[in-house]
Amino acid sequence: MDSGIPIFKHWAPEWLIRASLFLLILPNIVLFFLPLANINAAAGFYGSEPADIQFAVALFYAGYVGFYNLERRFFVFLATREYFIIITFLQILSCFICYQVHELYIFFPIRFLQGLLFACTVNLSLSLMFTRLQSERAREVGFSVFFGFLLCAVPFNNFVTADLIDAYNFGVVYKATLFAYAPCLFLLLLTMNNVRLNVRFPLWNLDWQSFALYTIVLVLLGYIMIYGQEYYWLQDLRIRNSVMVIGVLAVIYLVRQWKMRRPYLHLQVFRYRNFRMGLVVLFVMYICRFASGITNSFYTTVLGFDPFHVSYINLLNMGGIVVGVIIACCMALQKMRIRRMWIPGFVCLLGFHVSMYFLFDVQADEWKYFIPLFVQGLGVGMIMVPTIIYIISSVPVAIGGSAASIGLLIRYLGFCVSIALINYFELLGRSRHYNAFQDHLTKIDPVVRATLHKQAHILETKGMPASRAIKGANKMLVASLNKQDQIRFAMDYYELISCLIVATLLLIALWPYLNRTVVYLRSRRLSPA
Repeated sequence: MDSGIPIFKHWAPEWLIRASLFLLILPNIVLFFLPLANINAAAGFYGSEPADIQFAVALFYAGYVGFYNLERRFFVFLATREYFIIITFLQILSCFICYQVHELYIFFPIRFLQGLLFACTVNLSLSLMFTRLQSERAREVGFSVFFGFLLCAVPFNNFVTADLIDAYNFGVVYKATLFAYAPCLFLLLLTMNNVRLNVRFPLWNLDWQSFALYTIVLVLLGYIMIYGQEYYWLQDLRIRNSVMVIGVLAVIYLVRQWKMRRPYLHLQVFRYRNFRMGLVVLFVMYICRFASGITNSFYTTVLGFDPFHVSYINLLNMGGIVVGVIIACCMALQKMRIRRMWIPGFVCLLGFHVSMYFLFDVQADEWKYFIPLFVQGLGVGMIMVPTIIYIISSVPVAIGGSAASIGLLIRYLGFCVSIALINYFELLGRSRHYNAFQDHLTKIDPVVRATLHKQAHILETKGMPASRAIKGANKMLVASLNKQDQIRFAMDYYELISCLIVATLLLIALWPYLNRTVVYLRSRRLSPA
């Protein structure tokens, strides 16, 4: 630091400072997955399709991942207090624009900008917090709280916004987020001095070329994964061009990193086998984590739950995440072997997917899903924090920032690949099952004829004319087929994920080097990605 003045004013108690920093992170985490709070309502508000809303989240994620390393230059250039003011004002402005506009060509760039600002806020807040956490114990607790917030973002958003979206249009959630920045910004302006964490370093020689190459590749990867199945992958010119551009830019980027004296990302991190193992576990966990979206679709399309019930049920999932993060934090503080943290976590995920395989049905009581949802959250919470710490502690401290950044990249890839897998198996699996049902269900089938007659009779007894009752019975049969298609697709996908988890458990159990890395945080300056 180039000033003897403390960052925070002397009268401010420590608990108030830490609460202010976490309160500033919280609205940004809410903003992260906000479009997924009600994807159909968001698609209707912007006049788009659900894939566009998924891509909006991917743009936010890509901005966060790409700007994570370049942001450090701005971090040391601006004084801490003015940096907070600038990025918070820009985030408030971006929320106001999202509230006002309905056009995707404006919404998409704003979402990308919000990802850049999210990187600024998270890095600055956590850097300030970690400099105040003197012990390793406190730093790991800080990691756990941050990632606990991040994992709870989706169920928390669903719970908080369900009433708002039902009473107003979708844009009001951005208006609510806009006002959520006010209390924490006021507290930070009240408690902070206008000093710097580091000596002022001019903003010349910014490696914006690497940032541009890296970010374009990330955006195109998200575009391919989200829209690929809809456009039939390489049969579409847009997908083919995107793949070719990614190939060219990736080669240029990698050559540039090897030749530079100060690379954007230190690729030497891939020399460490424990680091590579941690990336594999993190990638698998993210694919398993977002598979729970199929369960929410099942609740709404098959069981007919409204968004209120879905949000209330997912509170159990959020409770499981909180318990899992607490357990993992305690195990990490006790220096337990990483294998003892991963195996119970993946066993919980396996239990969730296997139990849901047998619970998918056209009719069910909601209480049957309480324990599986809690167990799924428990498994995710137990895996997430130890894996991030394991990845960072597997490499030397000097390149720990690159390890955290690549861990963030793997999480982004896990998010995009999970969407691609779900889209692929949903369109392929549902059409396959639908065709199989059509082969067996014909109007000359006695069972089908009896079912149609029975449903038509029920409609007639309720006052519907006979001609309309027959059409209504046919529509009910088609709706029943669609429900069966959804159930069969969900069962097939969860069976596939269960096999993936079993393979991961075998890999963890047989990997001989898992116990050689001391899982703890060595650096007070490290900000988690």
